[in-house]
Amino acid sequence: MNVTVEDLSPIKKKLTIEVNADLVASELDGAFKKIAKTANIKGFRKGKVPKQILEQQYGPKAHYDTIGSLINNSLYKAMIDHQVEAVSQPEVVQTGAIEKGQAFSYEAEVEVRPEIKAQHYTGLELEKEKLVFDDSAVDQQLEQMLQSKVQLVAAPSDSARDNDTVVIDFTGYIDGEAFENGAAQDYQLELGSNSFIPGFEAQVVGMKRDEEKDVNVTFPEAYGAESLAGKDAVFKVLLKEIKEKKIPVLDDDFAKEMDADSLEQLKEKIRDNLKAQQQQQIDSQLQENLMNALLEKNPFDLPDGMVTNQLMYLKDSFSQRLKAQGMSLEMLGMNDENFNKTYWDMATQQVKGELLLDAIAKQEQIVVEEAEVEQKFADFAEQSNTPLAQVKKFFENDQALRGLKGQLLQEKVSAFLLDKAVVTEVEPKSPADGNDSEDAEKES
Repeated sequence: MNVTVEDLSPIKKKLTIEVNADLVASELDGAFKKIAKTANIKGFRKGKVPKQILEQQYGPKAHYDTIGSLINNSLYKAMIDHQVEAVSQPEVVQTGAIEKGQAFSYEAEVEVRPEIKAQHYTGLELEKEKLVFDDSAVDQQLEQMLQSKVQLVAAPSDSARDNDTVVIDFTGYIDGEAFENGAAQDYQLELGSNSFIPGFEAQVVGMKRDEEKDVNVTFPEAYGAESLAGKDAVFKVLLKEIKEKKIPVLDDDFAKEMDADSLEQLKEKIRDNLKAQQQQQIDSQLQENLMNALLEKNPFDLPDGMVTNQLMYLKDSFSQRLKAQGMSLEMLGMNDENFNKTYWDMATQQVKGELLLDAIAKQEQIVVEEAEVEQKFADFAEQSNTPLAQVKKFFENDQALRGLKGQLLQEKVSAFLLDKAVVTEVEPKSPADGNDSEDAEKES
C-alpha cells in the first residue's frame, strides 16, 4: 500500500492511497465467492455458478463491494501509520475503478486538530469588578424565607378582604350558556393577585362565607381562547372559605428552623453565601474576559467536526439537566438543527479556548501532579459526603480520569495566565451602565 499525505489547510489533510494489484485481486475474488453462495441463476445450483457467469451477472456489485472493502481495510490503517489524527469521519472524495491486474487508488480528506503555537498570552490587560455587597440583599433573602414558610389559616373576618385567599366554586356563562372549561370547585384565589379575569377579584371582595353572587366580567380582546375573547360573561360564584396568610415572626426561633442558632447567625450565613455567590460571578466574568482576550490575540481556524462533537456534549448535558426537571428539548421547542444553530458560536469558543490552554500548557511545561489529583478526590469526597474509596472507584474509568485531569490542567493554566495578566479592579456596572454601552455600540 502506497500512501501520500498532503496538507490542504492547517485543519485538513488529503490522503492518496494506492492498494497493490494482488490485494485487489484477492478482495475481488472474495467478493465473487460471497455472491456465489446466494446467487440464484436459472440452470445452476447455488454455489455452483461458473465465475464467468457471475462476472456477467454480478460484476458491478462485486466491484462495488470490493471498493468498499478495500477502503475500509486501508483508510484507517493509513491514518494510523502516518499519524493522521482525524477529529471527524474521513470523507472519500474520489475513487478509481477496479481493473484486472491493476492497483486501486482513491483519495480521502480528513479534518485534523490544528497545531497551535500560542502567542501574546502574558501581560493580558483585564478588568475585574470589585466586590461591593449591598446588605439589602440579606433582607430580601430573609423575606423570601419568610414567604416560603407562610401558612394559610382561617381568617377572622366575616367578609373577604383584599389579599385574602378565598375558596370558591364557580360556573361561567355567556348568553346564558355555560362555556367549556369555565367551571371549577374548591378553587383557591388570592384576591388582589390579578391572576383572574380583570374585574373578577374586585367583585369577590366583600362576599361572605356561603354567599352566592353573580360576577359580571368582560374577557380581554387578546384573551388566549378566541371563542371567549371580548365576550361578556357572568360567573355564578359560591364563596366557601376565607383564609389569610400567617407570616412567621422573624426571630431566633425562626432562625433555628433554618438551621441557625440565632437570627444574627442566620443573617451572617446568608451574607456569607450571597458574598460567595457574588464572588463566584465576578471570578467567572474575569475568566470569560481572560478567554476573550486570549482568543482575540490568537485567531485560528477550527474543524467543523470538533465543533459538532462539542455541540453533542452540550446537548447531552443540557438534556440531562432538563430530564432531572421533568422536561426535554422538545418541550422547549428545540430540535437538533436549531440547537446547533443557537449554540454553534458558544461551542466554537469553548473548543478554541481548550486548544489554546492545552497549547500554553505544553509551551510552559505545566502539568498536573498526582498529588493534585489525589487532593481533588478528597475534595469531591468531602463536598458530596461520599467515602473516598468510592470516589476513587468512579475515577478508575479512564474517560472520567482523563476528563478530571484535563479540567485540572486548564485550571492551572488559567491561574498561570491570571498571575501574568494586568488586572484592573473596576466599579460594578449597573444595568443602566450596560444599556448605555450597548447604545453607544449601536450608534458607532
